[in-house]
Amino acid sequence: MTTNPVSVSEESRRTIIITGAGSGIGRASARVLLSQGWNVVLAGRTEEKLRQAADGNPRTLAVAADVAQSADVAELFEKASARFGRIHALFNNAGTFGPAVHVGDLSEEDWDEVCAVNLTGAINCARQAFNHMKDHGGGRIINNGSIAAQVPRPQSVAYAVTKHAITGLTRSMELDGRPWGITASQIDIGNAASEIMDQLGTSTGALQADGTRKVEPTFALEEAARAVAFIANAPASAAVNQLTITAAGMPYIGRG
Repeated sequence: MTTNPVSVSEESRRTIIITGAGSGIGRASARVLLSQGWNVVLAGRTEEKLRQAADGNPRTLAVAADVAQSADVAELFEKASARFGRIHALFNNAGTFGPAVHVGDLSEEDWDEVCAVNLTGAINCARQAFNHMKDHGGGRIINNGSIAAQVPRPQSVAYAVTKHAITGLTRSMELDGRPWGITASQIDIGNAASEIMDQLGTSTGALQADGTRKVEPTFALEEAARAVAFIANAPASAAVNQLTITAAGMPYIGRG
């Protein structure tokens, strides 16, 4: 990691909860924010992955939680608050891509599974964060939207629909949170070099809108994490409503 550490007093440390923190963008974001002096609560389904991501840092707390279960999320916030006190930020990052099919072949079971994580999970975490921040002087909720919230890939209907919904969640919270100093942001990331890119076949040939397959460029996970940290570190007087970061040259602008 090349991020320079920041000298921060214990009293002024801020705390962030990151869901889906055991791998990918969540894990990279945790490490960047730790290097910048934050306390980081790492949440995910697999405790061992969370502990590996935390790497023994004393300013971390690893909590195994299924974001689709409201009781798990309530317990997550209780444990985070008990350990660190005020929660200043949430990176609502947990998500799943789901099956690569068009809507005619999307099973009810697969649809429910994607919605459970991408929508119900996001709402569960947003609800807990919003209520905590409402009672503790405000804060920032960062939703991981994906560029699929803007321009879908072929055969990504469940993922694209749920990520479009994240935009509605972000904008609603941005309005509803104003009386309490709660700011909502959305980050849309395209082709960060994570496991999901391997599933999509970007290195061997990802399906394009014209039916062909094309090797697509990717960019380092840490750069996506730096973008998350930029939003998290913005002063309360500044709202980062939406930020898009993609691999240079990927098929996104004018996709298809």
